[in-house]
Amino acid sequence: MISLNIPGFGALNIEHLVLDYNGTIALDGNLLPGIGKIIQELSVDIEVHVLTADTFGQCEENLLGLPVSIHIISGTEEDKAKLDYINSVGVEKCACIGNGRNDTLMLKEAALGIVISGPECMSMTAARSADIAASDIIHALGLFTHPIRLMTTLRY
Repeated sequence: MISLNIPGFGALNIEHLVLDYNGTIALDGNLLPGIGKIIQELSVDIEVHVLTADTFGQCEENLLGLPVSIHIISGTEEDKAKLDYINSVGVEKCACIGNGRNDTLMLKEAALGIVISGPECMSMTAARSADIAASDIIHALGLFTHPIRLMTTLRY
């Protein structure tokens, strides 16, 4: 667990890190370089989950051997399916990272929502729902490998 009491923001007790796949930790279905190593490191302190519609059908193969829970979303209401998922693990214990419009609800409702602007860019709807915007996934994940960065970003 990552626990912080952030002045002006409140207490964070993060047990689950929920990651969107395509556009967030992957590009065109392929896991971005260095992400596997960071996931390994993070999994010591928190549970890592990956939510995806798996557009390219490569998610499970690319994450094979990594300590993650993969949840494939089907249907047309992906945003609601992602929200349902974080509700099932406890929104108050969740940090979420995504970039797309279908990440908006989970970014808004999670204890901590982080939007990234990577190679696929980011939805402005998602950006308006997040607590933090990061320039890329490496910087976003760095907030959890170096949690004091969360404090300096979120405090008043």
